[in-house]
Amino acid sequence: MQGANEKGEPEVSTPPPPQEANKEKTSVGLRLLTAFILIPIVLVVVWFGSWVAFAATVVLVVLGIYELHTMLVQAGYRPILWLSMGWGLLLLLATMFPLQRSLILESGLGITLLVSFPCLFARKNLEGSVVDWALTLATALYVGGSTSFLLLLRGTEVGWLRFAPTFSLVLPRGAWWTLAALLGVWGFDSAAFFIGRLFGKHKLAPRISPAKSWEGFLGGLIFSIIAALLCTVIPLGLPWYLAVLVGVLVGVTGTLGDLSESLFKRQMHVKDSSQIVPGHGGVLDRIDSLLFAAIAVYLFASLLQLS
Repeated sequence: MQGANEKGEPEVSTPPPPQEANKEKTSVGLRLLTAFILIPIVLVVVWFGSWVAFAATVVLVVLGIYELHTMLVQAGYRPILWLSMGWGLLLLLATMFPLQRSLILESGLGITLLVSFPCLFARKNLEGSVVDWALTLATALYVGGSTSFLLLLRGTEVGWLRFAPTFSLVLPRGAWWTLAALLGVWGFDSAAFFIGRLFGKHKLAPRISPAKSWEGFLGGLIFSIIAALLCTVIPLGLPWYLAVLVGVLVGVTGTLGDLSESLFKRQMHVKDSSQIVPGHGGVLDRIDSLLFAAIAVYLFASLLQLS
């Protein structure tokens, strides 16, 4: 029904300006094009694993920490960038040396604590120094710590191809678990985005991310479950009900990761962490869901090994 204005004349709803509609189409087109380019690269990284995966995650951590640091600086904070970078990269490096991991982490944490406070002592203005110290360590933990679970989940074993006498593709178990997280997050995000735009009416977290809806969440959950079934039931021999649980974990924790980064951006009053990925925003905007999902899948897979 049409409403009425103050003069009693009927109000006619006006369609969105053509510029806005074109901007939305362009944004969706850029998202699809970027995904078309990046997805094969990511799959190759998962295939090789080991130091190839380490190099890829180093790029993610460096860019992610820089994006978060930039947002914090724009909001008036002064965390120590080089210290966040060093601690974040050390968290990655520790995953590549399982036998020495505890020693590396303990040494890194100890050195970080010993070095971080003297860096603050030299400041002329000590106001907010303790907050900056906490943000320095939190930035490394949030980006570097969560990204390290991708390497832990993938493992160091390399996949291989065999052409004779018959063609076969062999992926290690860690690669299938990683694909379950990756494909689950990609499927969830894509389905939630489009289903939410078409049918979303009930807001999921309006104070943090107003665009997200329960309809989009449930639609995305279906696709994350399908991805988990495809990547774990036959390749890993996982019972279907456990595979469904993996899909639910990916969808739920991926959403928590997305909302967590949205909380950062809302606190910093920015729309995207950066504009480095066309149509997607920044690196953190693309990996926020995956980081939390990787933690959940890694812990789930580890518990299965213990049982």
